[in-house]
Amino acid sequence: MDDEYAKLIRRVNQPRVVIDNNACGDATVIQVDSINKHGILLEVIQVLTDMNLTITKANISSDGGWFMNVFNVVDSDGNKIRDKEVIDYIQRRIETSAGFVPSRRGSVGVMPSEEHTSIELAGTDRPGLLSEVCAVLADLQCNVVNAEIWTHNARAAAVVHVTDDSTGCAITDPKRLSTIKKLLCNVLKGSDDLKTAKTVLSAPGVMHRERRLHQIMFADRDYEKVERAGVRAVEEGSSRPQITLLNIEKDYTVITMSSKDRPKLLFDIVCTLTDMQYVVFHGMVHTGEMEAYQEFYIRHVDGLPISSEAERVRVIKCLEAAIERRASEGLALELCTEDRLGLLSDITRIFRENSLCIKRALISTKGGKAKDTFYVTDVTGNPVDPKIIDSIRKQIGLTALRVKHNSGLAPKPPHQETTMGPHFKQIAVQEYQIINSKETHGSKKDKLCKNYPLPCLYTNVLLL
Repeated sequence: MDDEYAKLIRRVNQPRVVIDNNACGDATVIQVDSINKHGILLEVIQVLTDMNLTITKANISSDGGWFMNVFNVVDSDGNKIRDKEVIDYIQRRIETSAGFVPSRRGSVGVMPSEEHTSIELAGTDRPGLLSEVCAVLADLQCNVVNAEIWTHNARAAAVVHVTDDSTGCAITDPKRLSTIKKLLCNVLKGSDDLKTAKTVLSAPGVMHRERRLHQIMFADRDYEKVERAGVRAVEEGSSRPQITLLNIEKDYTVITMSSKDRPKLLFDIVCTLTDMQYVVFHGMVHTGEMEAYQEFYIRHVDGLPISSEAERVRVIKCLEAAIERRASEGLALELCTEDRLGLLSDITRIFRENSLCIKRALISTKGGKAKDTFYVTDVTGNPVDPKIIDSIRKQIGLTALRVKHNSGLAPKPPHQETTMGPHFKQIAVQEYQIINSKETHGSKKDKLCKNYPLPCLYTNVLLL
């Protein structure tokens, strides 16, 4: 009965989305009001990031039964969203995502599709791994139509969408699917894998690729450090995310983070918190030219804040991993050419033969054209010799393969400590003490709590 009542409330109180280009001088402001439910924050952020919008500021409040969020967003060029059709589409997508949707039994973005077969891979990373996977798929007449590959902390994960080369459709034959799974598992295990390799196939099916990658990496415990001889270690110190946790009495755990800003950073963080079964009740996001500052008031789904040192350490490690997985390490190479069966196998083989290590890759095809981006280093994790890149470009074609940009390995400017975090944290703690002080009596306390909910009080100051 309670479940049916909750469904009725959600149907009656559909989400309200207001998109305003006049409220802020340099960004489009999107306000979302809705009945609160677990995961709604991630759903809204997912819509915005899927539209390639950058969230420059955000004010999050979802205490009680209502969800009220304000996002400042810009397009990929840093401009406001002016196109009326795009604005209407964003509004419809958010209203659909945040509104009442029948239960999907815990699945993530699973929708029927006859277009392709989805393959999920997880295993120990090593030079040439992607080349071996692509060679197997090509030999089995599987055409890779799109894929995303992440590596982090000696682990690799991929979500690959393939079609049968002869039909152009999803592969549904159980015997053939079993063969694909068996051969890919053999490749992933290698000769010295310390963990069990995993291959999951669904035919047909589609999911939100990036969220699945986070879940695969998290399940594979990539947040646990693995030392490997001859491999460039992750740098410690100022270049890494700075994360602190603080409990405010028994009400919230406050997570404060500062890190290098990049696209989809907020999505990655909220995705991880959601999958770890934490609820963001209040929060603030502010981005500068290079740095992002984020602060969240969270509790576990059981209503309790973080209660042990072991849990605190685990949350910090998982958030660091979430930030680092998508960080574009290495030289970005962009391939644009006619698509064909075995193209990806040939390209990755050339990379392997020239001792390149693929740290991350985004594969896509459209209208018979392949447009792929590879982030590469040498096998020790250091920058690639420009002469090797020139040689590879000559083999593949100077017009087909070009250098996009160098990321992550260049010398970094001196780190500047932000003063924003401690300042607003101090305000938050002071206001919390006022609200809960024994000297604040009756109606005065009620009025203060009503008009100035703790986290909203200081986050609103920043967004003005």
